[in-house]
Amino acid sequence: MALLEGIYLGNTVQDWLIAVGILIGAFLLLSSVKRILISRLSRLAAITAHDFDDLLVAVLKNTKTFILFATSTYLASTILTLKPTLTGPGLKLLVLTLLLQGGFWVSAGITFWLERSMQKRMDQDKSSATTLTFLGFLARIALWTIVLLLMLDNLGVNVTGLVAGLGIGGIAVALAVQNILGDLFASLSIVLDKPFVIGDFVVVDTFSGTIEHIGLKSTRIRCLSGEQLIIANNDLLKSRVRNYKRMTERRIAFNLGVTYQTPLEKLSAAKKIVSDIIDRQEHARLDRVHFQAFGDSALNFEVVYFVTDPDYALYMDVQEQINLAIFSSFAQQGIEFAYPTQTLFLQREA
Repeated sequence: MALLEGIYLGNTVQDWLIAVGILIGAFLLLSSVKRILISRLSRLAAITAHDFDDLLVAVLKNTKTFILFATSTYLASTILTLKPTLTGPGLKLLVLTLLLQGGFWVSAGITFWLERSMQKRMDQDKSSATTLTFLGFLARIALWTIVLLLMLDNLGVNVTGLVAGLGIGGIAVALAVQNILGDLFASLSIVLDKPFVIGDFVVVDTFSGTIEHIGLKSTRIRCLSGEQLIIANNDLLKSRVRNYKRMTERRIAFNLGVTYQTPLEKLSAAKKIVSDIIDRQEHARLDRVHFQAFGDSALNFEVVYFVTDPDYALYMDVQEQINLAIFSSFAQQGIEFAYPTQTLFLQREA
């Protein structure tokens, strides 16, 4: 009994033993709570469609052992009478461990978001994986920079000058690599906004081709003539891009002309003939057929219809069938196609 009443560092041996017991008990309790929460939330996440519970599981799994031990030690220290020279550093150490653990939790959230975003985008655009990984890397750098500054500030270091220096250095670096940064942020804009993805057929200014690769600095397009066109992402976003892969249907407009010798009744019948031919096409939807104008050497019709599928080869097949049917029907009806002609009147002088 006398041994338990001995005093060490201002506390009896009995108090120290109780504190050690609280530390062990609290540590075991917190570890058990962590395991139970992860187990139950994992089962819940398996049967739910939303991502919130999956995020909680990912965050809890990144709860480190040292934070459980530090928390248990703080709880045990509350029953002891300690000198300010011990409580001050101990409290700072606890704050440092909390900041560090907070960094691990946020980092786990970033990793979870990154993995889910990549899973959703990989089916549409595999190149987004590179950009999203780089975006996650930048987010982690920013996170741990903030954690480091907070830890230094907690230790009494004046971080104002350090932050100012980092700001000036960042501006200098940004000015030096502004073109690269412009392409990088343009790449992020392409990945997040998705004006096009790999496999889309696009027209950029006077160039046309299929998107082959979207990188951090440039995008590669395979042109119709076979060569590969490489365009900086920043320049690409400044251009007007026409994405033909996003078409839901294709609008077609063409003209045909018949001779001025065509009788009025056959001229009126020509409109119905063309309309019926287009209506019979499986993948075509008629918009209009009009006797448009009196040309120099022809009576001109304007025909507009839609191909209900954006495929170019299908459009050419449909147009070919329409042209053949018009040629055959006009021949049967005795309607002649016009071609450029010029009539000369000669007068013999007496």
